[in-house]
Amino acid sequence: MSTLNRRPKTAKAPKVALVAFRFKHRGATDYAGLLKTYRAEFHVTQAQLVRLTGFSPRSVAKWSQGETPSPKQEKALVEMDRLFDGLARVIEPAQVGRWLTHPNPAFDGSTPLQVVERGELDRIWRMLYDLESGQPG
Repeated sequence: MSTLNRRPKTAKAPKVALVAFRFKHRGATDYAGLLKTYRAEFHVTQAQLVRLTGFSPRSVAKWSQGETPSPKQEKALVEMDRLFDGLARVIEPAQVGRWLTHPNPAFDGSTPLQVVERGELDRIWRMLYDLESGQPG
């Protein structure tokens, strides 16, 4: 193929701009900063972040070191961020990590982490809605 027929390579926009836009309310400018903020603000462990995102410990460790997640992984981080925001409206943020690991009668004795791992996040959202709206649950 001649050089005349090749498309010029274009530089991709850095993902850091997306992080800064999506998570600016957390004060994060990159994924490592975002995960650090989660651990500090919500008192969650690296293992809990692994369970919440559904990705491997290695992936979460790489994000913690500044590696950019794939679009699918980024979607999981956005969902986790939304969950943390929802929980912070009804629970002290510093208690979220503890709450995630304790059996909850609202989930038939399962822990919220187990509910997330089973793909039943809607149960947590329903509980949050009931708490915020004053609906009996």
